[in-house]
Amino acid sequence: MTVDTNLDLLDNDPVFNLKGGMLTVTVIEVVRLDTGRFARQLGDKAAQAPNLFRDTPVVLSLEKLDAHMNVSTLAGLLQICRNHGLVPVALRGSENFRPLAQQSGLVLMPPGRGRDRAVEMPVSDDAAAATPAATEPAAETAAAAPGQNKIVTQPIRSGQQVYAPGGDLIVMAPVSAGSELLADGNIHVYGPLRGRALAGVRGDTQARIFCQSLEAELVSVAGHYKVAEDLRKESLWKSAVHVCLEGDSLKIAAL
Repeated sequence: MTVDTNLDLLDNDPVFNLKGGMLTVTVIEVVRLDTGRFARQLGDKAAQAPNLFRDTPVVLSLEKLDAHMNVSTLAGLLQICRNHGLVPVALRGSENFRPLAQQSGLVLMPPGRGRDRAVEMPVSDDAAAATPAATEPAAETAAAAPGQNKIVTQPIRSGQQVYAPGGDLIVMAPVSAGSELLADGNIHVYGPLRGRALAGVRGDTQARIFCQSLEAELVSVAGHYKVAEDLRKESLWKSAVHVCLEGDSLKIAAL
């Protein structure tokens, strides 16, 4: 009897690889159940950066709530997220939420360890009043007075966020991975940019990002963005560049 060795070779030829990786996922922390205000406030944020919300995976954190939420209420929150282009992939909370996650077709993730950083995009007064103040030191936020340029001379650490409302943000030091820069105007980084940089967060399409070494997790101008996976394909990766918006796409050019 003849054995077909070609079939054996095909069976042993792997058709996939398992790889570990670190992915940045947006977390929406629900601090109180009010679907009407949730919809309005999420709509405010989505209006400021619509492309940043498009097809973005999110985790809905229920850690600040009790375990008595019903399926229909959760379904309403999930649908509001989807209406704005977000893609809910998991819930985060205690084991009490596992039945709710399973009924909703989502994964349950364990509670966080207080290392999330708030994304302080400008919102309405109602939204700001409903957002609790951050107490975790790693989520430190620094902001300039509205309408002024902000100059930072110290390195920006992982977990830190700096925002310049109404002006430019100028960083005279390295920006670490896991940190975030936001400005209504331009962003200048006189060093490596390894975190996230979002310029023109109120919709200024003329805003630009300048850095001495592009190593960013994400760059965005007026809601149009590129992530690290796309940026690494650029020939100017780890080079001095400026980033601007041309039409509906970002252009990265050498300084």
